[in-house]
Amino acid sequence: MLTSVFTMKRSLLKVPFYLAVTSLLIAGCAGGNKTDRNTSSATGWKINAKEGGFQYNTDFKDQETGPGLVLIEGGTFTMGQVQDNVMHDWNNMPTQQHIQSFYMDETEVTNKMYMEYLDWLKRVFPPDEEQYKNIYRGALPDTLVWRSPLSANEAMVANYLRHPAFAEYPVVGVNWVQAVQFSAWRTDRVNEAILSRDGYLAKDARYQVDATSTFSTDTYLNTPSQTYGGKIQGEMGGKKSGKEGQTAYVKQTSGILLPDYRLPTEAEWEYAAKSLNGIRQYNTLQGRKKYPWNSQYTRSTERRTRGEQMANFKQGKGDYGGLAGWSDDKGDITVAVKTYPPNDFGLYDMAGNVAEWVADVYRPILDDEVSDFNYYRGNVYMKHAIGEDGKQVIVTPETIKYDTLPNGKVVARNLPGNIATVPVDSSETYLRYNFTHSDNRSYNDGDKASTRNFRNQNDLMAGGAEYVNSMYNAPKPKKPGSDIGGKDYDTSNDRTSLIDDEVRVYKGGSWRDRAFWIDPAQRRYLPQYIATDYIGFRNAMSRVGSKSKTGHRTPKG
Repeated sequence: MLTSVFTMKRSLLKVPFYLAVTSLLIAGCAGGNKTDRNTSSATGWKINAKEGGFQYNTDFKDQETGPGLVLIEGGTFTMGQVQDNVMHDWNNMPTQQHIQSFYMDETEVTNKMYMEYLDWLKRVFPPDEEQYKNIYRGALPDTLVWRSPLSANEAMVANYLRHPAFAEYPVVGVNWVQAVQFSAWRTDRVNEAILSRDGYLAKDARYQVDATSTFSTDTYLNTPSQTYGGKIQGEMGGKKSGKEGQTAYVKQTSGILLPDYRLPTEAEWEYAAKSLNGIRQYNTLQGRKKYPWNSQYTRSTERRTRGEQMANFKQGKGDYGGLAGWSDDKGDITVAVKTYPPNDFGLYDMAGNVAEWVADVYRPILDDEVSDFNYYRGNVYMKHAIGEDGKQVIVTPETIKYDTLPNGKVVARNLPGNIATVPVDSSETYLRYNFTHSDNRSYNDGDKASTRNFRNQNDLMAGGAEYVNSMYNAPKPKKPGSDIGGKDYDTSNDRTSLIDDEVRVYKGGSWRDRAFWIDPAQRRYLPQYIATDYIGFRNAMSRVGSKSKTGHRTPKG
């Protein structure tokens, strides 16, 4: 009898569960069809159908990590210096900023990496041909930066860039403009390799190029038939599609090609250098982690390595490495990348060795009232140039344009095979609230409207006088094409500033700098055409999609 009662109770307890499951199944049927990633939620049409229609990569899972990069998961941090500023520059006041996830080179660009770039330029654009000579020469690092009137440094002048003993040392003598051009070249070579790997290009296509048939990611995505100077439809092409065997192209919707390699913004660089991701203690988050490693000191506090220097920097007057032996910092000048342990993001040499160019134009104050998300000063918005035939203009060896820098160095503005660009105009800015013109480098700090004497200058301009920026009246560079040392140089004695729209920030201390400068919060600037023996660079890349590799959720189908 008791057994029957207990059995009846267990059966009654099961009833609500079965009812609940049945209700969910009915609700699911009433709510619609099973989720299918290849069926449109908007129209119910099939995506990627063999018959044609909308084609989209529904199997995309995550952005591929490009060569040399590591993922930097974004977050909030205090940008600037939170300790006393003994230099009294007050150009790095603390401000709260948020950085979106991005990728960054684990090391600085090395001599070997840059030599690969030079080798490619020399093969594709032979410098012994008159029309191409400035492409290769304009990319060459300035090896004379090692010279000093009272130093015996000729060994570095002759050997530092090319000798294999320095292959893994950071490249120096590269100005900001050259670093940007290297980044653009690297983008195209990496995406070219990806397309070749996946069969969209002929296996050896990237080794068969010449000045009239180079690959450009921008050209491939926007006018693919013009890639390799049109040869992609022939011997340079890979996969075929359709009954007629037409060349198959990757689109933006395919998700295969990577975003641009570029210089990191100042905020990205500082966030990555401080690497607060590995530390959760309250004191550290309040700014007591001064360097990329978890310490306020330049020497290791770990038991096994206690006393060893954590970076390559100048330790005092006439002391670039310390005493020979255990207290030495392993280098008189630069050292090979990965000589010191990485920070918590996996980045090497974010303090010391060489300082690094970042993308930003320098201003003494960060305008966090305008932006506290992905802060960057330097936006110059461009668009593709359209020819009279209504098609995008592709740069050819005959139409390539060069810029003459103030120091006389001639650099190519755009390599052949790329789409020519022009500044955006009123057709893109009309009735916009978020931006009103192409060049935003002086936004709210150096443009006409933000100068003290704006009204008076308007009166001067109305009277025919030349407009002079009273906030930043840096010396004006010589006119393009004029002789070095000629009359076109600015000889005025009334200049009060070296700041203009072509001075760029560099971050991190170097082998030439005291410990004060290896603090990631410190910031300095130089004209973008200047190269030194202590400034190098590394690349960054934007991340598309989820914030982290564990944050992506793909619906099951």
